[in-house]
Amino acid sequence: MERQGVDQAIARRVRERREQLGWSLERLAGLSGVSRAMISRIERAENSATAALLSKLCFGLGITLSSLMADAERPPHSVVRRTQQRSWRDPETGYGRRMVSPAQTGSAVEIAEVDLPAGARVSYEAPPFLAYDQHILVLAGRLMLTFGNEKLHLSAGDCVHMTLESGATFENCTAREVRYLVVLKTEPRPGAALLGREERLPRHAC
Repeated sequence: MERQGVDQAIARRVRERREQLGWSLERLAGLSGVSRAMISRIERAENSATAALLSKLCFGLGITLSSLMADAERPPHSVVRRTQQRSWRDPETGYGRRMVSPAQTGSAVEIAEVDLPAGARVSYEAPPFLAYDQHILVLAGRLMLTFGNEKLHLSAGDCVHMTLESGATFENCTAREVRYLVVLKTEPRPGAALLGREERLPRHAC
């Protein structure tokens, strides 16, 4: 899909999710750490959001990046062909993400293929509402993961299980592209049930 089409789909999904929750731009800005002006531009598809910005928006909205990229209007098929799989590329780092698993199936598991260009680096903060349980399988190249002060080097064929309890940084320190699969499952973060209930109720219900 062309870049403009992906940006418009993301814009629609962000706006629909925010309106579904009954939130104003100011409320989402406060929960996500993304400015009201930037969210407004993203919702109007005037800006191609970076991976870092989309990650913060997803954390604030309580959804995954994969579900944000899924087409809300696509019927629930159990098979999605390679030519139909949605892809997205970060305009800042060149990070690319392709949704491998079919959308709208009701499955708690999502699969995405990521390509990280030479020298690229993408960081994710710990999500406030969702607990991430994921496996990373390196398909080609070498990937470096950083958790706080710990660095983990992975080569093709290596697989690691991880969460985002303290955030993580994905980095390609080599001169060649690295490709890896992300097999992801999310659930409400333990201990955040009351916070989630309070924050996610539509404004008129508070």
